[in-house]
Amino acid sequence: MRLILLTALTMLAFAANSILNRAALAGGEAGPASFAALRLVSGAVVLCLLVALRDPGRVRRALDAGNAGALALYVLGFSFAYVSLDAGVGALILFGGVQVTMFAGALIGGEPVPRARWLGAGVALAGLGVLVWPGTGVSLPLSGVALMLAAAVGWGLYSLRGRGGADPLATTAASFLLAVPAGLLVFLLLPDGMSPVGAALAVTSGAMTSGLGYALWYTVLPGLGATRAAVAQLSVPLIAAAGGLALGEALSGRLVVAAVLVLGGVGLSLRPGR
Repeated sequence: MRLILLTALTMLAFAANSILNRAALAGGEAGPASFAALRLVSGAVVLCLLVALRDPGRVRRALDAGNAGALALYVLGFSFAYVSLDAGVGALILFGGVQVTMFAGALIGGEPVPRARWLGAGVALAGLGVLVWPGTGVSLPLSGVALMLAAAVGWGLYSLRGRGGADPLATTAASFLLAVPAGLLVFLLLPDGMSPVGAALAVTSGAMTSGLGYALWYTVLPGLGATRAAVAQLSVPLIAAAGGLALGEALSGRLVVAAVLVLGGVGLSLRPGR
């Protein structure tokens, strides 16, 4: 039960990232480069301060360029994709791609995948299919889809690499710290503006729903395994779509049916084996 509750809290943080990012970009409060850069900087500052209060050397010992590269790919692709994608649709593409990446990583790594987990993944994906079946009026610009798929690969690799981490908070802090130069470089190459409201949204996303949320994610990953972690994240698009109501998106019967299927599939996947 503790694992399920912590996983649910992490999924809420992930969905909040989609809503915060889309709110800033759609409202003209920030550009994608400035939002991504400030998100990385604020996450790095808060996490490094938290770690330094106990042991400053923990961040240095946890430095991992591979983790940071995967995180930078995710954050930058995510931010630029939301220039043209709605919150719920963007999260759908993201975690659909994450599902494929993490299942592939699990199979390559020899992780056993019980039939109930395959069934749960299939039910959840069917629910997402219901959500975007032709006729829903969803527009999918090619550039936005490609950028979000790149973000999905980055997040999938970041999650796979984090399963064996002994110090989730320090590992997350180190990843953010090493990813900051990539964010600043993109901002220097593609500068854009940001209002005080956009800055507040970016800092909230970086410090709270990204930094602390990702540290929590690294905490629960060892108990989930790659495939259950992949399926659990399929709940994020529905949470983001529900949160998108505040951005003017309408609630439909199709969304309700999709929610039942996805959450049911997640429940099947999270059932412990004998």
